[in-house]
Amino acid sequence: MLLSYCVVNTNGREHLLACLAAIEAADPVSGDSEVLVCDNASEDGSAAAVRERFPDARLIALERREGKAANDSRLLAEARGRYCLLLNEDSELRPGAARALVDALEGDRHAAAAGARLLDSAGRPVPCAWRSPGWRTAIAGALFLHRVYTVQSKGERTREVDWVQSSAMLVRRDAAERVGFLDPDFFVYSDETDFCARLRRAGWRIQFVPAAEAIHHDQMATDAAGAERRIVEYHRNRDLYLRRNRGEWVAAMLRPLLTWPYLLRALAALVLPGRDSRRFLIHARQALRPGRGEGIREAAEAYNRRLAASSAVTTPEGR
Repeated sequence: MLLSYCVVNTNGREHLLACLAAIEAADPVSGDSEVLVCDNASEDGSAAAVRERFPDARLIALERREGKAANDSRLLAEARGRYCLLLNEDSELRPGAARALVDALEGDRHAAAAGARLLDSAGRPVPCAWRSPGWRTAIAGALFLHRVYTVQSKGERTREVDWVQSSAMLVRRDAAERVGFLDPDFFVYSDETDFCARLRRAGWRIQFVPAAEAIHHDQMATDAAGAERRIVEYHRNRDLYLRRNRGEWVAAMLRPLLTWPYLLRALAALVLPGRDSRRFLIHARQALRPGRGEGIREAAEAYNRRLAASSAVTTPEGR
């Protein structure tokens, strides 16, 4: 089989249905492709909706909530395709995107992953490929040169980059298997950064393919209630990436440098209209002390405990 579409969903029923409809419109399920959906213990009827609306999709309905890296790895292990297109539930492929990504990997036998150009809900390109985090990117960020130096999703030609976002990332399955898929220690955020780094160390290349486009609605960014948890998780996992890939002392030395631009933005937000100073201060706090606070991982663990307690009450042993 050539291609496996691998979609992870957590409580994103309507986005998920739109994602699957976009896949079906661009590439109806045939003998040369398959669709897999990992439903991450959703409470919004997502699994039932997939069974009803897309019966040809292979559904993996989890009873406990897991991290994004674990979900993606589960799909990669289950997939039958030579190539696996990892998608978030809030990503919608534009026509021709899958073909362009496959062509990029077929045309470069040393490339293990290819990322699509991501567009926001209004159709505007957003950064989606970057240089690997380290001293140079931290200095660029401190000098507010992040978009100039660190962002690599530029231009109209396929180009080699350090890492691409897994919201719409095609992976050569055998290469992913050789490096052990994605590391579940990265619950969410920096999981694809670490994955691409391990692929590159194994001798593979990573491609950014602007001819492939996908709309990424980024539903997590619109979840105001979970904003602080996302910030905690983001900095925790970026620090984990730095410790794993750059060393403990480098990660420690970079924390003040990574904190600095958030502090400046917090000060600017005090006088600029429509800016949230508190949000930047939370970023600064977590950049300096990434081990503190509760993130998305803890929210998932709390959900699993509630689920287990509820299940125990309804069983004979729990009565």
